[in-house]
Amino acid sequence: MKDPRVEKLADLLVNYSVSIAPGERVEIRSSPQAEPLLLEVYKKVLQAGGHPMTKVTPNGLNEIFYKYASDEQLKYIHKPTQIVYEEYDVIMNLMAEENTKALSSIDPMKMVIASQARKDLSQLFMERAGRKELKWTLTLFPTQASAQEAEMSLSEYEDFVYQACMPDMDDPVGYWKKVFAEQQKVVDWLADKDRIHVKGPGTDLKLRVKGRKFINCACKENVPDGEIFTGPIEDSVEGVVTFSYPAIYAGKEVNNVNLTFEKGKAVKATADKNEDYLNKTLDTDEGARFVGEFAIGTNAGIQRFTREILFDEKIGGSFHMALGASYPESGGLNQSAIHWDMICDLRDGGEIEADGQLLYKNGKFMLGK
Repeated sequence: MKDPRVEKLADLLVNYSVSIAPGERVEIRSSPQAEPLLLEVYKKVLQAGGHPMTKVTPNGLNEIFYKYASDEQLKYIHKPTQIVYEEYDVIMNLMAEENTKALSSIDPMKMVIASQARKDLSQLFMERAGRKELKWTLTLFPTQASAQEAEMSLSEYEDFVYQACMPDMDDPVGYWKKVFAEQQKVVDWLADKDRIHVKGPGTDLKLRVKGRKFINCACKENVPDGEIFTGPIEDSVEGVVTFSYPAIYAGKEVNNVNLTFEKGKAVKATADKNEDYLNKTLDTDEGARFVGEFAIGTNAGIQRFTREILFDEKIGGSFHMALGASYPESGGLNQSAIHWDMICDLRDGGEIEADGQLLYKNGKFMLGK
């Protein structure tokens, strides 16, 4: 029996998140597990007048690639891929995992080599997106593998996913427009601020944002959404941060990450699990140890860690930082082949100040209180 929420999500993605216009070229990336959502999205792109092209990656393909590819093959960029990044109008990514641990035994240096080779593509993507030449969206179709990661049954996880994406099933677009209006009040208040100070358990971090722009995220790209973010001044980050949850990148989990910053750079990075992987990834390139993003999660419907960054970085009452590439629309200048989000819970004793004024306390905005 078809789940009606799948069609509703497809409609939100196509007609609101990327607002497909007639004649736009659209690449839809997916895996076989997302077939129900893929078919609905494909249909709605056609109905909107777009030209959809699908890229469906079979299960196990990435594992085979990293296991058998030579260094030259790891670095190779196919011409059709280049054309999509250079010329297409929309990229839609429908994630659906069959095995979230498929790449756990892969040599991290092979991933580093592949990431380094795609640095220019990643930068092109961000630059075109920042200029509004390229629209994109990213969402997740619930699978057994993701449900197991979140320690839920599949039906529980489906409810969690659709509720996070569409809290108002009758009017999901109207809901996200209201979220945008509320978050804009915070964005406007921060517009002339400079010095940000974050305090929490194991965290005492300072950074500067003067001249940078906070971006209001309300389901125009990530689905679900709920955050405001900026790109801090690259050499301004100072202090220490301890991340509350495991940091996951390319399927590898790094536990109890602690970073020490001096003049913007993570000069020390420790972890209880996979510390070597953490440091190798942060040595991908010159920009990988600098902060590309500082963000506050605002989605009240996401209150637990699920090991899926698309949801976890939106946890209401948290902040997250991304090591690596900045989003150009925020004014951030850092360039890197990586963009690794790490999350810190502020709901128990955490605070954020802006120019000495209390903005956030125990996971709640304090403006007007």
